[in-house]
Amino acid sequence: MKLNHKIKFTLVQNNAKIYNKNYNFQNIKNLLSQNLNEQTDIIILPELFAVGWDCDTFNEQKEVGFQDETCLFLKEIAKEYHANVVGGSFVRVDEDGYLKNTMPVFNRNGELIDYYDKMHLYSYLGDKENKYIKNGDFLKLIKLDVCNIGVSICYDIRFPEVFRKLTLSGAQVLINVAAWPRSRKEHYTILSKARAIENQSYFVGLTQVGLIKNGIYNSGNSLICDPFGYSLFEMSDENEGVKTCEINLEKQYDLRNEVKTLSDINDIYNVKIKY
Repeated sequence: MKLNHKIKFTLVQNNAKIYNKNYNFQNIKNLLSQNLNEQTDIIILPELFAVGWDCDTFNEQKEVGFQDETCLFLKEIAKEYHANVVGGSFVRVDEDGYLKNTMPVFNRNGELIDYYDKMHLYSYLGDKENKYIKNGDFLKLIKLDVCNIGVSICYDIRFPEVFRKLTLSGAQVLINVAAWPRSRKEHYTILSKARAIENQSYFVGLTQVGLIKNGIYNSGNSLICDPFGYSLFEMSDENEGVKTCEINLEKQYDLRNEVKTLSDINDIYNVKIKY
């Protein structure tokens, strides 16, 4: 599907306080009310925006299904701003009793239209996400009223196969929400640009900012890359904020029509390597 109009994305970069959902909800509301003064199409929040990145607290901060406080908050935001909402993620108890790191997506009427369970769980260098969270089984291409989005969460960004599959399946914009550490900030920027370049696609990379705990910080520096891999903007690496940016999918399709990288993918990649 080719769209001939522009799309406005609003990124909300917050610093979540652990064990304080009420503060985090109110902070998001304040950030939006103070900074979003125009109609937008899609509002995006970071991974675990309401609970923060602290694996040992996941079980205590879990929510059952999609009717609990985080989803009710996101529904309210969608209706208030009449915008689609890519709801970062929250710790969800699924139907089988497992914890999932889940991204819910709401339409402009505040209706849950789909969700994605994080597939790749970061469990190194002191983090132990896989001790508490069960990985998802499916990639998700989500159809909004303005475009098709291919969604991912944090560590997923290190797996290019995810984004190639989403692109070839019809994703028009690729999105990654994260709680990414400042110590590896450059990785996030470089990977965002690489995913944009190799898929000739707009790429949205949104991460939390500020202190997590014990001197460990989120990276901030959220960005949107164009299909050439150039940053349309990069947010602060120290402060919370809201940024709205308009993209034009015509630029993406013009590039794909002129340089047919996606059409040049060779089926022989599936065969065994000859030594």
